[in-house]
Amino acid sequence: MNYSFAEQTKNFKSSAVRDILAVIQQGNVISFAGGLPSEESFPLREVQIAYEKVFSSGKSSLQYGLTEGYKPLREAIKTKMEGKGVVTPLENMLITTGSQQAIDLFSRVILSTGDVVLTEDPTYLSALQVFRSYGANVVAVNSDEHGMEFADLEAKVKTYQPKFIYIIPTFSNPEGKAWSIERRQQLLELCYKYDVLVLEDDPYGDIKFHDEEEYPTVASFDHGQSHVVYTSTFSKSVVPALRTGWVTGPSPIIKMMTQAKQMADLHSSSIDQQALYFLLRDFNLEGHIQHLRSEYYHRMTIMRDYLNKLEPGVFTWKEPKGGMFLWVEGQEHLNTPTLLKSAVEKGVAFVPGAPFYVDKPKYNTFRLNFSHSTPEKIKLGMDRLVDVLLSPITI
Repeated sequence: MNYSFAEQTKNFKSSAVRDILAVIQQGNVISFAGGLPSEESFPLREVQIAYEKVFSSGKSSLQYGLTEGYKPLREAIKTKMEGKGVVTPLENMLITTGSQQAIDLFSRVILSTGDVVLTEDPTYLSALQVFRSYGANVVAVNSDEHGMEFADLEAKVKTYQPKFIYIIPTFSNPEGKAWSIERRQQLLELCYKYDVLVLEDDPYGDIKFHDEEEYPTVASFDHGQSHVVYTSTFSKSVVPALRTGWVTGPSPIIKMMTQAKQMADLHSSSIDQQALYFLLRDFNLEGHIQHLRSEYYHRMTIMRDYLNKLEPGVFTWKEPKGGMFLWVEGQEHLNTPTLLKSAVEKGVAFVPGAPFYVDKPKYNTFRLNFSHSTPEKIKLGMDRLVDVLLSPITI
């Protein structure tokens, strides 16, 4: 049969990271490809206890829930957000199936075919997939290590009149960089001036390596709660299998997203939300996050020290101040998709950087994840990777 799919499916693209993961799971390959947290750090017993508390609370815990999400959980997140300087009414918060669904629901209610979205370049490839699936025209803004360059951002806002600006200002995916406070404030001031929305994606913000450094959310500067839609997730700080995220923002937008969610799935898993609530109530989450910060910093430094063995100027990178990724750029002639094949043959994998770019991919870039593999596996995998990177074919 000749299946006739909807017109918008022509914009659907498979995730390059997921495609790579499917390949490297075959055989003895150490993967630095996925954005996976440390399984050794999962609070397994505490999660089990949390679910036991759900089931012991009676059969009503198995019933349908509110589209907006389990109220006690939303109240706990509200308190968490206040700690980040974001004071929001409970009705302006929606629980989602991971922050990925928040990106999709927001795009669904905001974007029409041909609308423009401004982003950094490179940026989170799954967000690019979502924007394009709704027919958006994604335009890259020039950026440096401090964030979007203000002059180019303002010029493109004037030229394209975008529906919104998508940012990951704290330990971005894929680059792992953190915007300066000045750039965060400049962005919001510009959005006020030209009446443009911001979608702030903050999955990694809790995983900072240096306690004395502060990375305020852009949403914390939006005191009128009129221009910033903020989304985050527990996938990186608790466990990804819970698939629980949230989104806050202007009331009209959250209400429209709630209606869209009703059409999508009625509500996210109520059992998982209740378990997460008990976990947040009875588990020392801050202590757990502090452990993650310390452990991930240790793993990052191991990977960094191996990269320091490479010849200066052949490969460049900046040490991240948090998050889960190292971003590496080689000389212009380097082709990392081809390099990946050699790496997999050696028993190690990474993600080529090209899919993260908006329209001018750089094939000499790649992303390394340091959070998933144990220190021992990082050492073994980096031994293999450095051998590949130092080979005559690479250089």
